[in-house]
Amino acid sequence: MIASINVEEGALDLMAKGNLDEPVIMLNLLKYLDKAKFGFGVDGLTGKEAYQVYGKKFAGFHPKYGGEPIWMGRSHNSIIGKDDWDITILVRYPKRKNFIDMFNDPEYKAIAPIRAAALKDSRIIEMTQLLHKLID
Repeated sequence: MIASINVEEGALDLMAKGNLDEPVIMLNLLKYLDKAKFGFGVDGLTGKEAYQVYGKKFAGFHPKYGGEPIWMGRSHNSIIGKDDWDITILVRYPKRKNFIDMFNDPEYKAIAPIRAAALKDSRIIEMTQLLHKLID
């Protein structure tokens, strides 16, 4: 499996073909580096520590896009498949457009290299809800 850290070419264009006003949940799968890459302001930190730096910067700027973390947890053993992730995060965005705009924001582009310096591998998977709460 090839490691993926940055946005795949054409992925945001493909996402933009969907209903831009539809809410989306982004599944984040993260695998930290043992030591963060040098030259991104997180020199000497572990990948986990570097990702925490990115997370703090992201938390300070992302509210304008409405991203709301709804679940975060440690990943353990993979029951089906050979995946190996450290952390799984679900983030809800009120509109697909918000996520696209965020990734194109120069302020986000300025902190994205910290994320890349922290991670050995990652996935961000766009999802829409099929089942809705049946009982209040």
